[in-house]
Amino acid sequence: MSRSAGKPGPAGASLFAASVRIEPLAARMRPERLEDVVGQQHLLAVGRPLGDAIRNGTVGSVILTGPSGTGKTTVASLIGRYTAQTVIVLNAVTDGVPRLRELVADAERRLDSEGRRTLVVVDEIHRWAKSQQDALLPHVERGIISLCGATTEVPAFAVVGALLSRCRVYALRPLAAGDIEMLIGRALADSVRGLGTRRLQMSPTVVAWLAEQSDGDARRALGALEAVATTLVDGDEVTVDALSASLGVRVVAYDRVDVDRTAIMSAFHKSCRGSDPHAALYWLARALVAGEDPQLFLRRLAAIATEDIGLADPAALGIVMHAWEAYRRLGPAEGERAVAQATVYCATAPKSNRLYLAWAAAREAADETPALPVPAHLLNAAMHLRADEARRVPYQYPHDFPDAFVAQPYQPVELQGRVYYKPGAFGEEKRIAQRLAWWADRGGPPTDNDTAGGR
Repeated sequence: MSRSAGKPGPAGASLFAASVRIEPLAARMRPERLEDVVGQQHLLAVGRPLGDAIRNGTVGSVILTGPSGTGKTTVASLIGRYTAQTVIVLNAVTDGVPRLRELVADAERRLDSEGRRTLVVVDEIHRWAKSQQDALLPHVERGIISLCGATTEVPAFAVVGALLSRCRVYALRPLAAGDIEMLIGRALADSVRGLGTRRLQMSPTVVAWLAEQSDGDARRALGALEAVATTLVDGDEVTVDALSASLGVRVVAYDRVDVDRTAIMSAFHKSCRGSDPHAALYWLARALVAGEDPQLFLRRLAAIATEDIGLADPAALGIVMHAWEAYRRLGPAEGERAVAQATVYCATAPKSNRLYLAWAAAREAADETPALPVPAHLLNAAMHLRADEARRVPYQYPHDFPDAFVAQPYQPVELQGRVYYKPGAFGEEKRIAQRLAWWADRGGPPTDNDTAGGR
């Protein structure tokens, strides 16, 4: 489908409107002027780059990202309306590379014969495979088409790098409740595209309730309103009960392949690290209510136990692994409580990242010195005999000495005195620090120097 688009025209000439009578209310109420778009003034206000580019007709190729129902399709339609381009709409679910090739051929002929450029709007561009997205690249680069891709995912993950580098990325924000209340009011009052001729009554309290239940999604709000309107006669009152039945179960804002999954996991980890068990439990519950596998969180808790807790509480890793085994044996109902228990334990445990830093420093030293020989006195008996006679320092067996300790070097000569692990002052690490200091006083490894693991 292709449709020419120029400057804003009369109502009913919307870019995506073929027949206003059969379109959903949300599509019919789509703004036809930049001034009518709500909730995205950070992008579209006068003086903002995207808004000014649309007004001037100099948009170029863009990627629009943001949650569902925030206006990505609206902004795409406005780009088409405000620029002297032929607009072609593709859906990444139903249209593939063969269809794209046809449209690009038409665009090239149009550019040669009429001098008119073509804007290709790809809805849900993240659903296109890398090879499909790559098919856009040469045509965008040659200027045959301009691209407007819309996605609910993080563009860096959803769009191939070569294509992304040729586009400006703009992030739309979830609509505030007040924005959605404004859209509901417009739909009730508009007699041409909305429900104005129905004279439906809706109290401010009910409008506010619907806006809050919509979770920033204008399409969800207007869809529920339209569904209720079909059950009422002109002049009837729209009630919370009717809207609640229309909305059904409130959708959890969580998607296994969307940014929300990553965001919730990040919030969970940071809540545990920040010692807030209440927030950690909330984010865990948000994910599990949405159907996430609890074992994903158990993996993260295992990471937290070694990265953020470490030896401040060595029991944390064992608690997590026991919870994992409990979940596998008991299943979701009882097993989820074990996950919650491990979550609270990790969130309330003393914190230390000294082990994490020590391991990173040891890995760095190993990378820098991959060929240093093992000190001869640490070799086994057979290898010790093969060592150069000057290096044959006898190994001293610690258990032959008082307190099972004797001072002798264990790192290669070039690294002797290098410190990787510096215990913190909390939990079990406080006692570890005391033991290390006791050994250092007796000629053992130092407890601190400038090459330690916190570099």
